[in-house]
Amino acid sequence: MNEILAISDGGVLTLTLNRPTKMNALTRGMYSSLAEHLRLAAGDFGIRSVFIKAEGPHFTAGNDINDFIEASGEVTDSAGFDFLVQLRDFPKPIIAVVQGSAIGIGTTMLLHCDVVVADRTTYFSMPFVTLGLVPEAGSSFLFPQLVGYQRASHIFLTGQSFGAEEAREMGLVTLVADDASAQAELIAQKIAQQPPTAVLHTKALLKSSSYEAVKAVMNAEAQLFTLALQSHEAQTALMNFATKRAKK
Repeated sequence: MNEILAISDGGVLTLTLNRPTKMNALTRGMYSSLAEHLRLAAGDFGIRSVFIKAEGPHFTAGNDINDFIEASGEVTDSAGFDFLVQLRDFPKPIIAVVQGSAIGIGTTMLLHCDVVVADRTTYFSMPFVTLGLVPEAGSSFLFPQLVGYQRASHIFLTGQSFGAEEAREMGLVTLVADDASAQAELIAQKIAQQPPTAVLHTKALLKSSSYEAVKAVMNAEAQLFTLALQSHEAQTALMNFATKRAKK
């Protein structure tokens, strides 16, 4: 089964996470596929916007836990980091629709999207500290900017999850809807019909003030993430998490 589906239609490239039996947990192969699709789409004038969605009741459970346990080497050399760099640097609008679980990178990747529509069932979680890790995707910079230092600190340090309406109030999602996928698709199509050069320049201007800071923070996060991932603390927490999930 192809775990990343890619369909281009009417100027919109739709990328679908297609591993619903595993809550769309992201593997190295899935990250590589997503990164390559974004890399190609960036240079394809026929693609005006990208729409990211997921099959099944959940957006994603985050990184595949077995990949974490087996990981070695620098995070900056990983498929996951390559995907995040492609997402950060993608010049065209990215629209996402989320439902059910949006865990770890399932939340942090949204900080790089231009419009996010959430189903009312969605809950968000960034349990990095709980797993003995540190935030990634520039979230340690972008999330406090969005919600304030203390609120971000509370969520990161406790691993507390939050729902769709709270995410909308924070500014993490644009709107919450019962027909979230249809709403997000309409937005992606509407943006794809706008004058393309004006769209590209506007996105670049919106991102310009924070780009260098986000790039620097992502690199620092990756170095600390590498150290954390190789630590006994994280390996123990990840093994405990995997054991609990296996018993469910």
